Amino acid sequence: MNYSEKIKHWDDIHVGDVESFTKTMTETDMILWVGLTGDMNPVHIDKQYAATTRFKDVIVPGLLVAGLISTVMTQSTFGNVYSGQTLKFLKPVYVGDTITAVATVIEKMDEKHRVKIKTECFNQKEELVIVGEGQEYIM
Repeated sequence: MNYSEKIKHWDDIHVGDVESFTKTMTETDMILWVGLTGDMNPVHIDKQYAATTRFKDVIVPGLLVAGLISTVMTQSTFGNVYSGQTLKFLKPVYVGDTITAVATVIEKMDEKHRVKIKTECFNQKEELVIVGEGQEYIM
């Protein structure tokens, strides 16, 4: 596949640029996540256990949801390299929730050739479920 036209260079990225990606979280996503990562937390896989928690049902692993941020970071800076990410998990995500990840370029750091990107995930009720900030090295 030829990516040359998609690669983003320093001058292609501007403060205020926004990218988004939407996905409905499924039980299959969770099963694949557990298989890939070995994350066997019962709050993610055991309905009986999860019913005894404050969440009252299984919740989607936070890092699985945050993985959607990787998609919008890539869209924002295609062809460059992630250099950091902070995350704050604000609300649980349940199977069937539709999550929209949003990345907004908030700063270009000329001396380091990096960009700061505000990262957010919203559920279908437009509630903020994850907030953070990512950085990318721009080659």
